[in-house]
Amino acid sequence: MDNNRIIERILPRAAIPGGEIAIDLAASHSHPTSVTIDGTEAQIVASSRRRLLALVPHDIHSPTAEVLVDGERRIPKTLPAASVIVGTKLAGDLHPVANPAFDPGDGSLYVTRSGSRGEHVPVSIYKINAEGAIEEFSGDITNPTAIAFSPRGQMFVTSRLDGTVYRVSELNDCSVFVSELGIATGLAFNADGDMFVGDRTGTIFRVNEIGEATEWAQHEPSVSAFHLAFGPDEGLYVTGPTVSSFDAITRFDKVGASEVFFHGLGRPQGLAFDIDGNLYVAASLRGRRGIVRISPDGKDAELVVAGMNVVGLAFGPDDDLVVATNDSVYRLKIGVQGLLLGR
Repeated sequence: MDNNRIIERILPRAAIPGGEIAIDLAASHSHPTSVTIDGTEAQIVASSRRRLLALVPHDIHSPTAEVLVDGERRIPKTLPAASVIVGTKLAGDLHPVANPAFDPGDGSLYVTRSGSRGEHVPVSIYKINAEGAIEEFSGDITNPTAIAFSPRGQMFVTSRLDGTVYRVSELNDCSVFVSELGIATGLAFNADGDMFVGDRTGTIFRVNEIGEATEWAQHEPSVSAFHLAFGPDEGLYVTGPTVSSFDAITRFDKVGASEVFFHGLGRPQGLAFDIDGNLYVAASLRGRRGIVRISPDGKDAELVVAGMNVVGLAFGPDDDLVVATNDSVYRLKIGVQGLLLGR
């Protein structure tokens, strides 16, 4: 080990502002007293001689931010400086309660201002185009929850207020596609184009292409919402936070039979897959919040993006990862390509 090295590693290597990162220190270093990230002093949450926990400041301007402990570079100049990937804020003053969604046609991102139950806001869905410009898209849907695009590129949105799935045209026209689905929250399409909707009181509905719904499977009720995603194995993966701090991700096979895929997450919410079959979920793992990556066999999990109040995520063009909190959305470049079933 190089005696000049101060920082051994940073976990995770990516974060959104406000996220908590762990900095492991060399044994030879004295008890740390300060941390700066991108030149801004970071709040230290806890520290010892070998590890400290620090919050990424909100006024970071670099997508890759240099990290310093006690004002010193952690490694020699012959090696790259220690750094953390920091999410760039795309929009604030929002209220997502599930994953945002990318339009597969033009790469635009759609995100909600969902509001409290029964609250009608003037604009409930926003569009962020490929250049990052924010547009008011629609105010016709009250309490929009999940957004998903079908394999044909059509946009659908659930409303947890009226138990309806709306079809939204390119001209912003909203029409009822299927209704009477309880507290409709999660929404996902399989590779064949069948729609699946999660009623957070315990039912998962399967909906055909003409809007006919059937009860497909049962799941434990959730205190907030069901979140759905299909994996490359054609299984439907479901999260539904309960009052437990040790929740599970459930996998349903093609006929609706369920099994526990992974157990041990705090308040798991939005989820998505990468092309290698890893599952990413907004959750807490061993008390630390952000985006957790779970291996395809469900045996290994690690926090890959640190962040507070995270509710969802979406993979987009150019290996973008968008992370949604309860009031903002951020873009990170972590070099991971998302899975897009049916396209």
